[in-house]
Amino acid sequence: MNEPPGLLGPADVRRLADELDLRPTKKLGQNFVHDANTVRRIVELAEVGPADVVLEVGPGLGSLTLGLLGSGAQVIAVEVDSVLATRLPVTVRERAPSAFDRLTVLRADALCLRSQDLPRPPTALVANLPYNVAVPVVLHLLAELPSMGHGLVMVQTEVADRMAARPGSRVYGVPSVKLAWYGRARKVSAVGRSVFWPVPNVDSALVEFERRPPPADIDRRGVFEVVDAAFSQRRKTLRAALAAWAGSADRAAELLVSAGIDPRSRGEQLGVEDFAAIAAKV
Repeated sequence: MNEPPGLLGPADVRRLADELDLRPTKKLGQNFVHDANTVRRIVELAEVGPADVVLEVGPGLGSLTLGLLGSGAQVIAVEVDSVLATRLPVTVRERAPSAFDRLTVLRADALCLRSQDLPRPPTALVANLPYNVAVPVVLHLLAELPSMGHGLVMVQTEVADRMAARPGSRVYGVPSVKLAWYGRARKVSAVGRSVFWPVPNVDSALVEFERRPPPADIDRRGVFEVVDAAFSQRRKTLRAALAAWAGSADRAAELLVSAGIDPRSRGEQLGVEDFAAIAAKV
């Protein structure tokens, strides 16, 4: 079955890869989506349209880029691979010429991106993120780009579970708490391995994010220091885990009690508001 003009199918992805002599690397987490229905579903779930400026990290060969442009949104595509960054505008001009003026391609590492690097403030993040840097990229962009109010990212299923976990969950940890500082993350859909080339050896999922006001009027960095300390020894009670951060176990217990938290608790039992309460007592 032929794909409608604009979207890439399996044959298109392989042709582009051959043209560029591209050999996808695990180091860059390169697994390219070649299923148009998956692209349509991502764009639909992302709820972006003409009013949005979408930041896409790792556009690769352009499968998702074309879908996002098809929504009417402006797209800022950030690509670390210079060959792919150079080819993407050509692909868009060939397959979606009327949308070409809504595309900006930046050759950059998303982990080093600053707000001043962008031509306009993005309203949304939509991306198929490399598995090895997914959480650091999302956290960095949320901190750096306050205009980014919502998003949808495709990540490894285990990463998705950690991003969306709630207190008390077995996989609740540092990514869960830090994301909760910025808003609410929710795992919305599984993605089959067969929609990628090359086929990855892990399952994927879509995580939706909606920014909300911080849970407390306090410096984020101080809260994140408490979070990092609490989970650095997650088998220990907070009294013990926070000893180095607080200066001693007794001082940690004093701060915890002052914040209304049982020193015998463990990090996975606390919500982001609790960590903010602890940080506020310093």
